Amino acid sequence: MSFHSAAAQLVTLAAEGEEHGGHHNSLNPAITGGSALVILLLLLWITTRFNRDR
Repeated sequence: MSFHSAAAQLVTLAAEGEEHGGHHNSLNPAITGGSALVILLLLLWITTRFNRDR
């Protein structure tokens, strides 16, 4: 695959995304952000449990 054909495919995908508002119907921002927050807090809790040298 050449660079030009790959670039043309990306431009086509970007144009299609703009026609539909650029958002996927199944991605709810509140659920996505809440899930990310929960995962980050869980990782923080795990990190602090293993860091006993302070």
